[in-house]
Amino acid sequence: MATAEVPVADAEADLLFADLADEPVLVLAISGGPDSTALIYLAARWQARQKPVPRLVAVTIDHGLRPEARREAAAVKRLAGKLGIAHRTVRWSGPKPSTGLQEKARVARYRLLQAAAHAADARCVLTAHTIDDQAETVLLRMARGSGLAGIGSMARVTALAALVRPDSPGARPAGAASGRRDSGGTGKRGEVVLVRPFLGLQKARLVATLRAAGVAFADDPSNADPRFTRARLRKLMPLLAEEGLTAHRLAHLARRVRRSEDALETITQFTASRLGLDPDTGRLILDRHDLRTMPSDIVLRLIGRAIGAMGDEGPVELGKLEALGDALMAALASGAVRFRRTLAGAMVSLQRDCIIIERAPPRRHRLRG
Repeated sequence: MATAEVPVADAEADLLFADLADEPVLVLAISGGPDSTALIYLAARWQARQKPVPRLVAVTIDHGLRPEARREAAAVKRLAGKLGIAHRTVRWSGPKPSTGLQEKARVARYRLLQAAAHAADARCVLTAHTIDDQAETVLLRMARGSGLAGIGSMARVTALAALVRPDSPGARPAGAASGRRDSGGTGKRGEVVLVRPFLGLQKARLVATLRAAGVAFADDPSNADPRFTRARLRKLMPLLAEEGLTAHRLAHLARRVRRSEDALETITQFTASRLGLDPDTGRLILDRHDLRTMPSDIVLRLIGRAIGAMGDEGPVELGKLEALGDALMAALASGAVRFRRTLAGAMVSLQRDCIIIERAPPRRHRLRG
């Protein structure tokens, strides 16, 4: 039997869920597809071997986009009942967007899961993302022009608060500068985190697990709908694998990129501390000489950090931040004494030997007669 066709054994499942054993409540995000159905099945078997027994709550999000969704949610409820697990169906109500549907549905799903976790008094929401999902996400982020933070893709544990921000596709919070990182544990007290226990497994193994157990699952046709970028990338995966770009290698790339991203963020934080950058003063001042001698990526992250602290328009798109950084570096190289740009509600100016980032003045609205 090929490795991809080997079902997940109980001992392996115990390792996958090991860091969650002390959680009193776990929320399981279950759509009814093969991956999430394997999650509820394996989690239920693992729960039966635990002392003390963690309480499991399965939550199905009905986005209201397909007529089959209600039937699939009902099937999940029946399976949860057989497994002795509480189940809730939560619906994404209201009008649906005409553009960017999958991205906005994803953000809505995470918001609803976060609310469900609060209602259940749970700190962890488990999803069934696999190594195949990781590989597709790497390709998707590369296609959108993401920086290292984006290509680093999904981590096993991520703060849910970071996923419910409707960041623009291809954007990165200013300079990976916010100091937010994916967590290696299960989160701080009071913080809801997303846990992906299957991130190192192939989808085929989860399907094999369900078939071996005789557990039925649904098949969402949108996963193969060519209108969606992820579905088109999924169709390319076998061709890329023939050239050596397998899901495992793309996931390995994500781990390496995330490691580099973490290192750069640590250096940025250390540099910011050494320079005494304090957003509470209402303005941040960077010495021109220091910026000339720093690596350009660190300079960009410091500027992004300052804009994020001083501005009031949310995350800065990486491309816009890079354009501002290039213009600023060109001004410094030319010996210019004047430079002024606004971005995301902050103003970046060059004054004597300093670069000053502060809150941009209110915009003037021209009156029409």
